[in-house]
Amino acid sequence: MNASNFTSLERDHYRRHLTLPEIGQNGQTKLKEASVLVVGAGGLGCPVLQYLVAAGVGRIGIVDDDCVELSNLQRQTLFTYNDLGRPKVEVAVERLTQQNPHIVIQSHKARVEVENVNELFDDYSIIVDGSDNFPTRYLINDACVLFEKVLIHGSIHKFHGQVAVFNYRKGPTYRCLFPEPPSSDALPNCSEIGVLGVLPGIIGSLQALEAIKVITGVGDILSGKVLTYDALLQKTTLLTLSPQAENRQITELVSQSESCSNSEGDPNEITELEPDELRQWIKSKNEFLLLDVRETWEREECRIEPSLHIPLGEFSSPENLDLPVETSSAEKIVVYCKAGVRSMMACQSLSELGFQNLYNLSGGMMRWGDGS
Repeated sequence: MNASNFTSLERDHYRRHLTLPEIGQNGQTKLKEASVLVVGAGGLGCPVLQYLVAAGVGRIGIVDDDCVELSNLQRQTLFTYNDLGRPKVEVAVERLTQQNPHIVIQSHKARVEVENVNELFDDYSIIVDGSDNFPTRYLINDACVLFEKVLIHGSIHKFHGQVAVFNYRKGPTYRCLFPEPPSSDALPNCSEIGVLGVLPGIIGSLQALEAIKVITGVGDILSGKVLTYDALLQKTTLLTLSPQAENRQITELVSQSESCSNSEGDPNEITELEPDELRQWIKSKNEFLLLDVRETWEREECRIEPSLHIPLGEFSSPENLDLPVETSSAEKIVVYCKAGVRSMMACQSLSELGFQNLYNLSGGMMRWGDGS
């Protein structure tokens, strides 16, 4: 490789890389010829994108179907108040092109699904997972195995995060770490339980680092290992992970939504109720009780009326729960929260107490407010 691969502006841009013997001209050329798809332009995706763009990865794709919301700004550093309501991929391409005009950045305003994952992944050799839900993570993993793509995994939970490289040279896959999807309510996403704003910046930066190492061949790849990070203790732990041959036996892709559905208790006792169905119930004056399990400050911002209010924390000991008298006489109970996760937990607690005809508002207030 020689200097003619880069313009004078590019050489100045990447000078600190070119000066490193471990990267140099050869490594920077590998970066320029690489193609990486980043799934999610959120808390993890933002730092991944910013550092891969700055590093000079030649072609970068961004997959996200969301628009910028005010609550994103606490941790998603690509966006500002002026971007509220705009598609994330649109804003990201604008900002990142300003950061490095020497590379190609492609936007895909979509959600990764069985129907489009082959087309989305086809032009990229490395997939960086910045998603925040289990169905998408398992679909991404299975697609990477089926289409032979390297997967850079990252996830966050409150004050904790983890990073790993899966499917690298026939190494372990995500299913070697978590063989089967958990129930839908096993681990709420950050919109339900919160996340320390700086944490995705740390984990996303580590994901970008692993992608650069895979591309350039520098250093020890986090394949067969999982790095966990505790922000409160400022502690990292490196776990060993062995490949399991059966987890590579993937011949077709299936939607993971059903696999991630509620699996605890009797599922027949808890029914997912679509927002439009609830609107129809309210309009037709059906007999039912509406229960809000969000925090008081959330309820003060918006609510569905008429509804009772019992924060989820009070359900921690169902046997000691002091329920209003209206609850025991209700023919149907519809429970709601912000996104449908806390309400499912509350439904399970009510089911344990013997209540029947329980309904969980699908997607919670997020979908109710969208009118969907």
